[in-house]
Amino acid sequence: MANVSQNVETWKGKLDKLLHEKNAFTDILTTIESKTGVKRLYLAIGLIAFVGVYLVVGYGAAFLCNFLGFLYPAYASVKAIESKEKDDDTKWLTYWVVYSAFSLVEFFADIFLFWIPFYWLLKCIFLTWCMVPSSFNGSVTIYTRFIRPYVLRYQGEMDSALDTLKDTAEKLAKEGTKVATQAYVDSKLD
Repeated sequence: MANVSQNVETWKGKLDKLLHEKNAFTDILTTIESKTGVKRLYLAIGLIAFVGVYLVVGYGAAFLCNFLGFLYPAYASVKAIESKEKDDDTKWLTYWVVYSAFSLVEFFADIFLFWIPFYWLLKCIFLTWCMVPSSFNGSVTIYTRFIRPYVLRYQGEMDSALDTLKDTAEKLAKEGTKVATQAYVDSKLD
């Protein structure tokens, strides 16, 4: 039991340190903290609890979950593109590959996922795990264990299929242009 309370205190300390970094969100927390007298740690925990409850019973939980799973990663991706480091680019590219694979699976399994209790809360926790900046980052785990081996195994076949698709699209575009040009010329002759 002492180990659990020690872990909770460690996480509270990390969260409190994070909440004291200088950014727009912590500026808002500073203002609220000064006006209410409630510590920003408790404000953040209250916000997380509210979002968790809302994801279980709130209207628009799907939108909120998808918004949270997109907003911060999109912002962090833009920052990564603008930075000189390569590691942050790789991290966020990995997140988007996992996010895309998950969205594809979710699209086809949607009829079954609807019946899972607390689905939007679970999905939000999953997406948070995929974006958390730590050694147990979910997107890196899923990518290295599942996606990467599959893609490497079938990369040749996928490249061949994509090349065939590209050639077919180019032929269709050329043929469509010819047909459209001929129809235009015929309409002007009449």
